[in-house]
Amino acid sequence: MHALVYAGPGVKEWTEVPDPSLSADTDAIVRVDAVTLCGTDLHILTGDVPTVTPGRILGHEAVGTVLATGSAVQSVTAGDRVLVSCITSCGTCHYCRLQRYGQCLGGGGWVLGNTVDGTQAEVVRVPFADRSTHLAPTGVSDEHLLMLADILPTAYEVGVLNGRLQTGGVIAIVGAGPIGLATVLAARLISPSLVVAIDTDPGRLQLAKAFGADVVIDNGHEDALDVVRGLSDGLGADVAVEAVGVEATFTLATTLVRPGGTVANVGVHGAPATLHLEQLWSRDITLTTGLVDTSSTAMLMTLMKAGVLDASRFITHRFDLGDMLEAYDVFGDARASHALKVVLTRS
Repeated sequence: MHALVYAGPGVKEWTEVPDPSLSADTDAIVRVDAVTLCGTDLHILTGDVPTVTPGRILGHEAVGTVLATGSAVQSVTAGDRVLVSCITSCGTCHYCRLQRYGQCLGGGGWVLGNTVDGTQAEVVRVPFADRSTHLAPTGVSDEHLLMLADILPTAYEVGVLNGRLQTGGVIAIVGAGPIGLATVLAARLISPSLVVAIDTDPGRLQLAKAFGADVVIDNGHEDALDVVRGLSDGLGADVAVEAVGVEATFTLATTLVRPGGTVANVGVHGAPATLHLEQLWSRDITLTTGLVDTSSTAMLMTLMKAGVLDASRFITHRFDLGDMLEAYDVFGDARASHALKVVLTRS
């Protein structure tokens, strides 16, 4: 089969590799029918994720068809159409019992495309298949379902829930890339009074309005702090979400939050960011970080099937699976291509 292989910082190859096989009785082998790329994959390619070693097949999101299962797998069987989650879970360790699947101690967590071969391939081995795949509902397309593998649960859990957004609250989202836009969409599920999106790209800000932001701020030409305070009786945001993963946006998020509020860091950071505790310690600020647990996936899937959660706006480019390198070029140059999520499907 063919797969996208990480060959070291800045180097990737779409090349022929051996087909995966069952290595544990809890595994499933899944034919990849649709797959997408993630900003985390771009971080890997710049060398920001040292747990990913050369030779690894990348990717942690897919929709596919089960080809085979280990003897202990009970929830899916050959022929089933499934969502492959970005997080796998053993189901029995301390953290899995708390539904903190991202912190699994039993060989799960974020392993696909990280410490085991991932989904940007024609076929993938999925560990702990009973808890790491979800039967695909009828009436939801593969490409829309893909948005539940990572981006929507991440935005909802790490941004909205970790941020403790309440009905009627004010949320400011720094960064209107795919994860920032997903946070706009996820925030709307809580019915806040005000959703503010902040970026320096006018095109992304226009998209943020389409996704449901009440106000957008071009931080290259406007003072985001002044605008947010002006919209909130001088208080600032109840929740400030950092959705980029660089020091400047993290620092901005910490200035936008009101006393007693929460800074929810969603962005993937590949370099240190200064935490200005001298400015924060007296303001009762809560700072949260997190790897998604995907404990919300089933609920979000129900909302998607019911038409409450619309993922159609995310998909901007479509490719055949064999055009993986071209898809990376387009996704990696999003400012020029205006790419949000690219979807690759089996031809």
